[in-house]
Amino acid sequence: MKPLAVRTRVLLAALLPIALVAALLSVVFLVGRVGDLDVAHQQRALALARQIAATAEFGLFTDNQEALKSVAHAGTREQDVRAVAIIGRDGNIAAQAGHWAGDEPSVSERISQTRESVRGNTRRVIQPIMPTEVPVERWFADTFDAVHQPPVLGYVVLDVSRESLIEHEGLLVLAGVLVTLGGLLFGSLLAARLSRQVTDPIVHVSEVVERFGRGDLSVRVKANVASPIYALEEGINDMARRIEHSHEELERRIAEGTAELRLKKDDAERATLAKSRFLAAASHDLRQPMHALGMFVAHLKQMPHDPETGGLIANINASVMAMQDLLDALLDISCLDAGVVKPTAHAFPVSQLWEALRAEIAASAQEKQLALRVRPSELWLISDLSLLHRIMLNVASNAVRYTRRGGVLVACRRRGKRALLEVWDTGIGISPEAQSEVFKEFVQLDNPERDRSKGLGLGLAIVERTAQLLGHHINLNSVPGKGTRFRIEVPIAEPMRAVAPHEPSPSHVGLSGVRVLVIDDDTLGRRALADLLASWGCLTVVAATGAEALGKATTMAVPDVIASDYRLPDNENGPILVRRLREVFGRDVPAFLVSGDTAPSVLEAAREAGLPLVHKPVRPARLRTVIQSLLKVR
Repeated sequence: MKPLAVRTRVLLAALLPIALVAALLSVVFLVGRVGDLDVAHQQRALALARQIAATAEFGLFTDNQEALKSVAHAGTREQDVRAVAIIGRDGNIAAQAGHWAGDEPSVSERISQTRESVRGNTRRVIQPIMPTEVPVERWFADTFDAVHQPPVLGYVVLDVSRESLIEHEGLLVLAGVLVTLGGLLFGSLLAARLSRQVTDPIVHVSEVVERFGRGDLSVRVKANVASPIYALEEGINDMARRIEHSHEELERRIAEGTAELRLKKDDAERATLAKSRFLAAASHDLRQPMHALGMFVAHLKQMPHDPETGGLIANINASVMAMQDLLDALLDISCLDAGVVKPTAHAFPVSQLWEALRAEIAASAQEKQLALRVRPSELWLISDLSLLHRIMLNVASNAVRYTRRGGVLVACRRRGKRALLEVWDTGIGISPEAQSEVFKEFVQLDNPERDRSKGLGLGLAIVERTAQLLGHHINLNSVPGKGTRFRIEVPIAEPMRAVAPHEPSPSHVGLSGVRVLVIDDDTLGRRALADLLASWGCLTVVAATGAEALGKATTMAVPDVIASDYRLPDNENGPILVRRLREVFGRDVPAFLVSGDTAPSVLEAAREAGLPLVHKPVRPARLRTVIQSLLKVR
């Protein structure tokens, strides 16, 4: 509460009773005193009227006009008497003196008693004039009979001014008001003094508490033994001391805890950094031999061998492909989290997506004896075909993987301006509590033994991230034991106006006689890539370092394609080496990068250099596609 409000309330509490009592006393006194003055004025007027009537009796009885006039003039000499009139029994004025205030005096009926009335500032008294003769029988009769009253001789009409009375009453009112105001002033001063004695300590305590609440813990109340709230002041000071001590202790503990947490945070950051470095190095070092192994197996498959050796090579190739799938899934997650994947939307028919999808999952469905139905559609969509194909392929592959009997349905239907791409299966289903978990990394519902042939549990995590990147909403409905339905919402394009971009297939571009410059510091990787390219009919030149590649560039024919590792000895990297080689060759030679490093910085650097980047281990089909695409563009 504000100090002004406290003082105001205390003053009002003290002044209101005083003001009420003073006003009541003043009103009672004034009313009584004014009433007494009015009664006194009335009695004086009646007394004067009776006196004049008694004096005028003889003159009226004898019809002495001079005597009556003398009596009338004598009456006007009295204080406040304005006019006197003596009226005979017949109603005619026998004598009059003074100035009448208004109409002339008249008596329209015979009266035997005194009458008094007030008109404005004038009091009028009509006094009958009675003879003084009294019958003798009156002294001996037990009762007085009105019939024996003497006859009225006339009347005295007396006008007495009330101005002095009104003036006196005004002075009394003024005196009463002044006395009341004086009492109120004295009471106010007394109440103000008392309120300061009561409110000042309260206001001081309130200010201290407010400052204390704002964080000034050192503030204290100035305790006064004579104060009516001395105990409260001491209690607040004691509470403040305790809180300040507790606050200092808490700050000390927080500082110690913060320092300890900072040390633990630094340790955790160092451990995380070391782990990241280890994982990056381990990933890079793991991808290098996997890359060489894949190249060697691809080369081995093309060589003549007996059936038993062919089966062994097929098993080795399957293992290599499984490991490459796991590494590719980790790479996809890394690319999406790093934000280096930039979608390019264009219009294309659903049939184009469905044809590619059917070709990739038909064999798996047939192997498990599942019915695969891809419902045709004439709708056109607006999206990134490659990324949308990855979403649908992951969802459809999961449907085939987790369906033991029955089938898988892939369909598209229209809803307003959007198309609903749906994948239905009759598989194991997903429980309600697990439906929010399946989009997380490394979550697999039907793989408790962690069989790597069933994937790494990243497929739906990639699906969700890719859908968010494209701005497509994805949801699922599932009944455990009966099946699941995944649905992706995609904008619809007008088929007459939309033109699907033509991406020429490079499959018809042969590699025989193509000159390829291979730069890789890893011996096995360099040899495996060169052998695979040679098996395709390419003419390869290999180099282990940038200096070696630049040295050979001065004597060799201009290559058709440059394949360079990203990280090279002597702090060199692929983009810089490609630029220097192009300067030596004097032309913009097609080039691509190969790297086992999946760091976002590598992805961004390759993107800025405008060079395709393929990650180790490179699939032979992917390698052939990249080279053929570069030759086609050239």
